[in-house]
Amino acid sequence: MDASLAVPILVGLIAVALFFDFLNGLHDAANSIATIVSTRVLSPQYAVFWAAFFNFIAFLFFGLHVAETLGTGIIDPAIITPRVIFAALMGAIVWNIVTWVFGIPSSSSHALVGGLLGAGVAKAGLSSVVVSGVLKTSAAIFLSPFVGFLLALVLVLVVSWIFVRQTPFAVDRTFRVLQFASASLYSLGHGGNDAQKTMGIIAVLLFSQGYLGDKFYVPFWVVLTCQAAMGIGTLFGGWRIIHTMGSKITRLNPMQGFCAETGGAITLFMATGLGIPVSTTHTITGAIVGVGAARRISAVRWGIAGSIVIAWIITIPAAAAISALSFWLAGLVG
Repeated sequence: MDASLAVPILVGLIAVALFFDFLNGLHDAANSIATIVSTRVLSPQYAVFWAAFFNFIAFLFFGLHVAETLGTGIIDPAIITPRVIFAALMGAIVWNIVTWVFGIPSSSSHALVGGLLGAGVAKAGLSSVVVSGVLKTSAAIFLSPFVGFLLALVLVLVVSWIFVRQTPFAVDRTFRVLQFASASLYSLGHGGNDAQKTMGIIAVLLFSQGYLGDKFYVPFWVVLTCQAAMGIGTLFGGWRIIHTMGSKITRLNPMQGFCAETGGAITLFMATGLGIPVSTTHTITGAIVGVGAARRISAVRWGIAGSIVIAWIITIPAAAAISALSFWLAGLVG
């Protein structure tokens, strides 16, 4: 590559990565605030500010293990080039836009993983895939909603037992207050896990171009810009997806919203601590289904939940296909 073009291309790719991070916040705002909006504890306008703030400050509470996994644990860092990163981001961004337009709560995280896999395989074949990292991420596709489901289900049962002698009005009033805490925790988990994925992409790009020396790490300016981009994206919300997550799957009251958010937050905290890039969409969906099932099985609209699961399954291959096509088209241009 012409040295005079290297820096502008690098800056442009960082801008594209931050745009993906913005879309991630836009697309996944529903994960943080769907329950608190659907229970009418906060209006959508105030809820997005609440979620965006906690999205941004998440870096104060978590390490950067997820960024390391995305940067070095999906495809071999040795094959990373600007063209690979461009194609990976295109796969994730295009799929995010498609699912956002149609109001499908798919996973931005797995779109990015699919984008990396598609670009990596297009560049260097299957040998470029870091199998251990992909297996860990793939396992989380099934485990994170299941854990969220179980935790939310248990929380509903425990809370119902504790408040069994309280009037419905008193319970509702109590959990309208507590939902502020649970929504904050979930937004922290969302910002802590999801923003790190873009951090990993930018850091491995800098590393591949020799800007980080011999050791991979995430510069602090990358941390701040990624958290800010996600927070700004959250401010713009994702109202179609909020409607799906907050009301189409099952109807929620403040106590159920608290249990769903808390169960989802605990799941995200555990995954982020282990460096596993999980889907916040999968996690909160599992938790919402869990609280609905605790009430009665028929309270869950299983048809809607089933269509969401189908979107989960096709996200990685769809994003990978778009990414591989983008890699090929970028080669024609370049």
